[in-house]
Amino acid sequence: MNHPASIAILLINLGGPESLESVEPFLFNLFSDPDIMGYNRILLKPLAKFISKRRSPVVRGYYSLIGGKSPILELTRQQAEALQKALPDSDRFKVFTAMRYWHPFIEAVVNDIIDFQPQKIIVLPLYPHYSITTTGSSINEFNRVWNRIGNPGIEVRIVREWHKNPLYIDAVCETIVKTIESHKLDIKTTQIVFSAHGLPLRFIKDGDPYATQIEKGVETISRQLGLGKNCHLSYQSRVGPMKWLGPYTEDVLKELGDRKVSSVVLVPISFVSDHLETLYEMDILYREKAKGYGISNYYRVPALNDSPLFIKALKDIVLQV
Repeated sequence: MNHPASIAILLINLGGPESLESVEPFLFNLFSDPDIMGYNRILLKPLAKFISKRRSPVVRGYYSLIGGKSPILELTRQQAEALQKALPDSDRFKVFTAMRYWHPFIEAVVNDIIDFQPQKIIVLPLYPHYSITTTGSSINEFNRVWNRIGNPGIEVRIVREWHKNPLYIDAVCETIVKTIESHKLDIKTTQIVFSAHGLPLRFIKDGDPYATQIEKGVETISRQLGLGKNCHLSYQSRVGPMKWLGPYTEDVLKELGDRKVSSVVLVPISFVSDHLETLYEMDILYREKAKGYGISNYYRVPALNDSPLFIKALKDIVLQV
């Protein structure tokens, strides 16, 4: 019997290794995803095994610099707990957390949801901007699982994108303003670089809307804060020889260094929680590069994590479904 008027909310994020030993199997899961790799399914597993084995020593080194594991599950659970408390009539809702490429996997959490017996499930991938490689992959995996083991008596609603949500935009603006103010910078003159996760250009050519949504989002934030020409958009985290979205973050930092810019604020625009891309790439790799380019004052805006305004945004998104 279903709980009266009960709603399960499923937050899905990328996932990350919980130890250095789990880096290689995590990478194998990631590179086994046909929505990312796009290869013939017969070749997919052998190729994923080859890539994960080759990449894992380097990636383990990165994780060793940020505590030996990814904090993404813990941070996502904190977001889930905060959302649970923020929802009106919270007994009516139950928030669940699943990861795409590591524990707890979507299938395990879907089983928990079925045991809960809600009347409705709201699936909310924690990626503001849609890409087949992130939101699309998460939805596809949920649908595969649900079609196999789901209860047809439970209504399913899926949130595909939410980059235009005003409270989400406000939350990003708030983190930027707080960072600017805490370092006594002038928002009108400080160079602000929005760094988004990159994407191979082949996805864009196939119609993926990610880059367009990122660009429009940065334009909205820039306009709201009055950033003008001091606003820059770049992309990070590229892997392999193929062409990716640009300009690359390190190239933008070099250009600013060549212009004798002394202060730069880096904004993680497509990340709602801290993980390798913020804690290693932004805090360590790009900080060192910026220093080498002559940028003496380098600041990174915190990821949204469980900031109250971001939790309000998630609440608003859920209540509109």
